[in-house]
Amino acid sequence: MYAEADCVTATGSDEVLAAVHRELPTHVRFVGYGHRVSFGYIAAEAFAGGSTRRLVDAAAIDVTAWNQLGCLSPHVIYVQEGGMVGAEKFAELLAEELARREETNPRGEVPVETAGAIASRRAIYEVRAAHSPETRHWCSQGSTAWTVVYEADPQFQLSCLNRFIYVKSVRDLTDMLQGAEAIRGKTSTVGIATAEGAAERTASELARWGASRVCPLGQMQNPPLAWRHDGRPALGDLVTWTDWERFK
Repeated sequence: MYAEADCVTATGSDEVLAAVHRELPTHVRFVGYGHRVSFGYIAAEAFAGGSTRRLVDAAAIDVTAWNQLGCLSPHVIYVQEGGMVGAEKFAELLAEELARREETNPRGEVPVETAGAIASRRAIYEVRAAHSPETRHWCSQGSTAWTVVYEADPQFQLSCLNRFIYVKSVRDLTDMLQGAEAIRGKTSTVGIATAEGAAERTASELARWGASRVCPLGQMQNPPLAWRHDGRPALGDLVTWTDWERFK
């Protein structure tokens, strides 16, 4: 089949994509969508005008949609210092909202191995929180339905997913990007909440850093049909063009 194809597309882990690519004849075009992660950023000024509840709701939408199992799902929500609501308080409010959503939009059952991984990760942060004021955690009682971890350390942390979200404090956008340096080139989407006049500048900085999609917080899991997946044209990679340069 590979030899007869003009173009092959694949979605999966980076290892799977590499294995497929090795099998392709040299004339076959390959379009691969590999491992990507996403995160959110809330600027301090976004909390002005009593918008805290709206921001909490937006973050909860992104965390609960698809139970974080897609490349557009946030692993971390970064909150800039100096706003009306700090990162720790935001984490507490987000935990309360996830608890409410579990009543109306439950996560559902997960495999035993997944539940064990969540429980193990929770235990780590329970110990850290007991010994350091820079770590706190909230979680559903009697289940692994949701977990919120607050950390002052801005280093990006991969979530174990299934509504397990990190909230981290940062000084500014530069501090956040330095913390996320390890996933530069592997970032799909950044959901942002800023003052209206600052959104374009923030998006431009994120684009230069390497994010292929920037959207409002709360819309991370709802890309438009014309979304350029991984920064590439939606259909352009699948088309072979013939240029006809006519004689005058």
